Amino acid sequence: MNMEAESLQTVFDSAFADMREAREGFTPQLAPREVGTITSIATGIAKVSGLPGVGFDELVQFPGDVLGIAFNVDADEIGVVLLGEYWHLQAGDEVQRTGRVMDVAVGEGLLGRVIDPLGRPLDGKGALAAGERLPIERPAAPIMDRAPVTVPLQTGLKVIDALIPIGRGQRELILGDRQTGKSAIAIDTILNQRGKDILCIYCAIGQRASAVAKAVATLREKGAMDYTVLVVTEGNDPPGLAFIAPYAATSIAEHFMEAGRDVLIVYDDLTHHARAYRELSLLLRRPPGREAFPGDIFYIHARLLERATHLRPELGGGSLTALPVIETEAQNISAYIPTNLISITDGQIYLSPSLFELGVLPAVDVGKSVSRVGGKAQRAAYRAVAGDLKLAYAQFEELETFARFGARLDENTRKVIEHGRRIRACLKQPEFAPASVPAQIAILLALTAELFDTVPLEQMTDAEHAVHEAAANIPAGVCARFETADKLSDEDRKTIVDIARKALAGFQPKPEPKPEPKPGPGVEVKGEARPEAKAGTKPDGEPKPAGPKQIEPGNETTGEHHANSDQHRP
Repeated sequence: MNMEAESLQTVFDSAFADMREAREGFTPQLAPREVGTITSIATGIAKVSGLPGVGFDELVQFPGDVLGIAFNVDADEIGVVLLGEYWHLQAGDEVQRTGRVMDVAVGEGLLGRVIDPLGRPLDGKGALAAGERLPIERPAAPIMDRAPVTVPLQTGLKVIDALIPIGRGQRELILGDRQTGKSAIAIDTILNQRGKDILCIYCAIGQRASAVAKAVATLREKGAMDYTVLVVTEGNDPPGLAFIAPYAATSIAEHFMEAGRDVLIVYDDLTHHARAYRELSLLLRRPPGREAFPGDIFYIHARLLERATHLRPELGGGSLTALPVIETEAQNISAYIPTNLISITDGQIYLSPSLFELGVLPAVDVGKSVSRVGGKAQRAAYRAVAGDLKLAYAQFEELETFARFGARLDENTRKVIEHGRRIRACLKQPEFAPASVPAQIAILLALTAELFDTVPLEQMTDAEHAVHEAAANIPAGVCARFETADKLSDEDRKTIVDIARKALAGFQPKPEPKPEPKPGPGVEVKGEARPEAKAGTKPDGEPKPAGPKQIEPGNETTGEHHANSDQHRP
């Protein structure tokens, strides 16, 4: 017993000696901690005092783990944009500095997930598997780090890929009135990237929850969530979340771009973003300018879209293509925010409500749409047909106005109009049905070869579908040249046109049967009675001599009667 007690006492003595040594070697670290208080709180913003060392864009923490961004840094107080539910906050609550700026989780673990701008999952699939974070506000790539835009980004929409091409690294604005199909074009473009090694980021800014749910359901149904990240703020979220959403989505996209990947990002839409920033600025007492927007509204969109680029091969050669969406009111593309974004981006796709009402979907107005990169980012196979197509379509739209008024048209003008109607019919495309490159080339070559001109308009949909299916018969060697910079040879064009001609053979109108020659006078036809002589003709077919014209009752006011009466008037 004594031996056991002595050994136990030795263990205790050794443990206490180690604890004494650790206690004596510990030096408490005293760090100053700034704690402020809320002086007032309003919709989405808070005024805070007592944080003299806070910096611009620094995160501050409120009770209940609510974060905010220091926006106005004044001598006496700071204006903070709140990034969460703030109903429980009140004046006098404590506020702490965090010492860091707003950042977001990035990485492969975000693919297939639906998150908010703070990186919190919204899809109920558990925590995000992301080991790295990046600030949401980052400087754009310098000019010397950028490469020219030369590789096309196929949208799968014939009217865009042929007439308004988009390149990887380009910024192409989609604008139009509400409910004209802007989001549908963006979703179709994402669906078309399947199997093309392009990652997609869809940023929904202030959208209705039903619209976001529909977009998520469509992407899941079509198998596009495997390469897509959704960053979502809904209409009932605080305006601060809507403001930071596109910057957070862009940082997620930049992480993939800097790793050498090609990325497509959709901002849907920047109208809500501008309105959220206007709301925050007015509440923070910033001076209003045109349409009550603050003076730096151009800058917030310019610094966002300037981050889209194509990097040099030495930096990985990745690209970030931006498709911002903007909503116009009553087709007013010269309003403040649309003109700002038109001047920032490299072109715009304008959707016309009148075309939408006529059933021309997608309702792209080719005359008002433009790509400032254009043919530089288009395959040679498209360039061979796109020029003639755009010219023919522009001529058709000019002449169509005259045709509506019933003007007499010569044969050449009528031919141009009929050809233009076939172009418009071929450029129609159902939603969520992107077309492959071989199918598009086959249809466009058939159009330029005027193979559709003899197809009745009511059969154009079936005829185009037949050419679409026949494109699968294009030889693999020819299809391989579609993806290169090589021009199509005359032999290639002939092969494709022949395939399209065979597909359209069943849609050509049947020739009308020639009328049989009528028998001459005096020749009796068996089985037919000789027609009776009409009133006013003699039996031998000669007309009766016309007698004096009898004026029927009620027709006394005919022009002829007036003319005769004028002769006898004294």
